[in-house]
Amino acid sequence: MSVRQDGQNAARRETGAPFAFEEGPPVLQRHLPYDPGAGARLPGTRPLGDAPWLIADEAYAGQMALRDRLLADCPEVVLALDPGARPAAQELLDEVLADLPEGFAQAGDRVTRPDGVVVAIDPARPMETLCRLVQEDLCILEKTEGAEEHVLTAATLCFPARWRLSEKFMRPLVAIHAPVPEYDEGVARRVQRMFDGLRPGLPIWRFNVLWHDDPTLHQPGPPAARPKWAPERAAYLRTERQVLRRLPKTRAVVFSIHTYMLAAEDVPEGPGSAADDVQKRVE
Repeated sequence: MSVRQDGQNAARRETGAPFAFEEGPPVLQRHLPYDPGAGARLPGTRPLGDAPWLIADEAYAGQMALRDRLLADCPEVVLALDPGARPAAQELLDEVLADLPEGFAQAGDRVTRPDGVVVAIDPARPMETLCRLVQEDLCILEKTEGAEEHVLTAATLCFPARWRLSEKFMRPLVAIHAPVPEYDEGVARRVQRMFDGLRPGLPIWRFNVLWHDDPTLHQPGPPAARPKWAPERAAYLRTERQVLRRLPKTRAVVFSIHTYMLAAEDVPEGPGSAADDVQKRVE
């Protein structure tokens, strides 16, 4: 059995589906909007500046077909919304609609995606609507008065990298990142200060770099042992472009994840590249 078949079987067990969601050729990109070898120590963030928040790339149609299928067949696996987070979810939907990248067309309460699929905008179901619009997985984190940490109160998560939404929902930041060994007490303090310091209109971003022999995008199952990714160059490079931004009205923090999957031969070569030094990747 191939590594990809193992991944498909694991995803099928997680979702309870009688079929594999990612049949056929893997959904891959061939280009990245950043240098995957230019990592930094955790948390490794930098200002987003004029770069776009949301991206519709060459894999849009393939990734969105998979998102539509996951949402239709196992919404309880890929969606979560605490009732108290509904105002933030509705604000996030408004923000996304106002910032859709080129290729979308909005007319009234409907949006035509770049792949031609028409999505009805349903304010009563903001997370479902968001899941069908953009490639990014979207997590909402909120900090109540008197609390020490932000808590994951809502999410769309179709392309998890070895973690389950059900296990992280309504958990604080430290619990969300357990048992990542690099996420020690010092990193936890820096990350919480970073969340507290986020200001509307000034988003920040980071990325990670993960080598693997399985190009399956929906990988919710935790690894049997760490490290959970290949310690050296493998058949595929998985990298997530992660953006943090604060919503101006509810003050919730949005953590967006755009997943790229490249065959090893398409990863940029050269000094400082991910192919040149995989040991410097940031998880």
